[in-house]
Amino acid sequence: MSSYGGDANGLICGFRFAPSAPIEAIDTPAAQQWLAHPQAVERTGFLWLHFNLSHAGAERWLREHAAMDESFFDALHEGSRSTRIERVLDSVFAVLNDVTYDFAFEASQVATMWISVRAHLVVTARRSPLRSVDRLRAAVAAGRHAISSAATLLDHLLREQADELVRIARQASARVDEIEDRLLAGRAHKLTAELTQLRRMSVRLQRLLAPEPSALFRMLANAPDWVQEDDRQRLRQASEEFAVVMRDIAALQERTKLLQEESAARVAEQNNRSLFTLTMVTVLALPINLISGLLGMNVGGVPWREHPAGFWIVVASIGLTTGLIAHLSRRRLVEHAAPAQRQLRRGDDGAANFAGRITAA
Repeated sequence: MSSYGGDANGLICGFRFAPSAPIEAIDTPAAQQWLAHPQAVERTGFLWLHFNLSHAGAERWLREHAAMDESFFDALHEGSRSTRIERVLDSVFAVLNDVTYDFAFEASQVATMWISVRAHLVVTARRSPLRSVDRLRAAVAAGRHAISSAATLLDHLLREQADELVRIARQASARVDEIEDRLLAGRAHKLTAELTQLRRMSVRLQRLLAPEPSALFRMLANAPDWVQEDDRQRLRQASEEFAVVMRDIAALQERTKLLQEESAARVAEQNNRSLFTLTMVTVLALPINLISGLLGMNVGGVPWREHPAGFWIVVASIGLTTGLIAHLSRRRLVEHAAPAQRQLRRGDDGAANFAGRITAA
C-alpha cells in the first residue's frame, strides 16, 4: 500500500474489492493493469483509488488510464466548490466539502473532495488531507467495513463525513456553553472575537454543505442502473442523517447569534454606565467652574471683593450648590436602580430567560 503522501503518480491508497475475497491493497501499476480490462474488474468486484491532486502526476495519470468523463476534470479547476451530487452518463459525480485533518474551528480550513463513482471504479481526489476519508481509508485497510459495491463505498463516505460534522458540532457546542457561562457570570471580556469566529465557521459549513441532502435525493431519483435498491435505501438514510447534522449546525448558528446579541447588549450597558458616571462628574464640577469663572473676571462690581469673609461665602455657596446637585442625582439613581433590585430579588429572571432562549435555540 502507498504511503500517505502519495506514490509517483499521486496515489495515496488503492483497494480492490471482490466478492468472497479479502480486500486487496494495490498500487498504480496494478490499478493500471486492472483498468486496462474493465470488464474483468466489473465481473470480479470494483476498485477504489484515492489520489492527492497536489501531486503533479495525479491528474495526468487519471486522464490516461481512468477513462473518466471530462466534466470531472473541469470540476477540478472550477472556482465554485459548492457541494453537489449528480449523475453523469453512467456514473455518479460528487463534489463534497469536508474539514481538513488539522481542523481547529477555522472556517478557512474547509477543503474539497472530488468523487467519481462507476460500477467498477471509485475515484476520490483531494488537495488537502481530510478527516472523514482518512478514517474510511484506515477502516477499509483494517477490514472493519463490509463493502460490497461502489454505491456502498459512497454511502460510507457520506456517513464518515456526517460523523465528522457531528464531532465538530459537539465541540463547538461545548465552546458555546463555556462562553454562555462566562457571559451569564458577567465575564464578557473578549468574547466577541470567539463568538464571531464560531458563527463564521457555522455559516461557512452550512453554506458549503447544505445542498448535499437535496442533491443526493435528486440523484437517487435518476440513479444509474448499477445502483441497487438496497444501496439506494442506504444512501437515502445517509442523506437523512446528514440533514439532521445540518439542522444542528443551523441551531448552533442561531445560538451563537443570540449570544452575540446578549454580549453586545452588556457591552452597551457598560458603556452607558461609564458615560453616565462621566456626565455626573462633569455636572458636579459645573458649579465650581462656573462660580470661579464669574468671580475671576477682572471687572468692577464683583461681590464680596472687599468683604472679610468673602472667600468663605463663595466656598459655602459652591458647596451648597454641589450638594444640592448631588442629592438630586442620587434620587435619580435610586429611582432607576429600584426596578433592577426588585428583579434581582425575584431570582434574576433576566438571566433565566436568556438561558431559556439559548436552550430553545
